[in-house]
Amino acid sequence: MRQAGTIELYQYWNRLRRGRPAPARAEIEPADIRTLLADTFILEMDTRGNAIFRLAGTRLCATFGRELRGFAFLSLWRERDQRAIGRLVKGVVADKSIVVVAFEGATAKNRFTAFELALFPLDGGVDYPRLLGAVFAEDKPFWLGAEPLVELRIGSLRVIDPDRDHVFLDNRPAVEVPALAPFALHVAPAGTPRAQRKVRHLVVLDGGKCD
Repeated sequence: MRQAGTIELYQYWNRLRRGRPAPARAEIEPADIRTLLADTFILEMDTRGNAIFRLAGTRLCATFGRELRGFAFLSLWRERDQRAIGRLVKGVVADKSIVVVAFEGATAKNRFTAFELALFPLDGGVDYPRLLGAVFAEDKPFWLGAEPLVELRIGSLRVIDPDRDHVFLDNRPAVEVPALAPFALHVAPAGTPRAQRKVRHLVVLDGGKCD
């Protein structure tokens, strides 16, 4: 986690859960995170397992030029990244892990800027799984909020076990998304001895040998 807002939201989420896998949705008090609300959102999994925006902050909606409530989360991402993002969202729900994604947002005029996304599990019961999320821009170019983002592109990602991993270690490697096979991406939790990813029919292990 590199953005101050991401770290602050993690600390709030972690305090609420008090050692449990995740806090309940009802425990989230907007007043407690009022400085972050404009950039936060809540996703709800529908009956088909799709993540839908239930709530979204004002700055986040302005960034996309529309009210996000009711829209599918995957619809924001370019087609080649949607399957990977879908797997990550389901992993947050199933494994009660945290996902941090560095991504690039593009406008219709081919302007680009970098963001950090974080997803945290919420305990909504078996019938109403939900996630708490936030998006923070690394920079704030003059056009941000005036020119809507039309496509998001994954740069790198981390899957974090909050009960095992120290989330503030900057030297934990992010897993770069392989260009050849984004749909076959396999992400090992942060802290595993060797990160691995699948490229087509091969499993690639990141080694430590250097010349």
